[in-house]
Amino acid sequence: MFEKLELTKMAQALAAHSGARMAVVARNVAHADTPGYKAQDLPSFDKVFAAEGGEMRATRPGHLTASSSAMSLIPEQAPGRESPNGNTVSLEGEMVKSVEARQAHEMALAIYRATSDVVRASLGRR
Repeated sequence: MFEKLELTKMAQALAAHSGARMAVVARNVAHADTPGYKAQDLPSFDKVFAAEGGEMRATRPGHLTASSSAMSLIPEQAPGRESPNGNTVSLEGEMVKSVEARQAHEMALAIYRATSDVVRASLGRR
């Protein structure tokens, strides 16, 4: 039942995007001292969701011939100043990105909880 609600689909997609972005941020922080490492980031959620929203998704193998991924989260090189050793990771910038990802994840969970409460109330349950 929840899978059919557009709002819950969006909340699930936002939570997945936030988790993937946090993983990219963690990888950037881990490579903060690696010479030549280029910081990465994911495209914004609205761009990813809009790109994925119009595609049909297969319900079983062989249903559609095109590939159907839940969300294609491919990190891309993030803009930033290069240090003398060629590294572009800014720890301050990564901290800001991690806070943004955490806030987006919390918002997705709050939306999912609120939707769940509305559905339970409509069914006469608490």
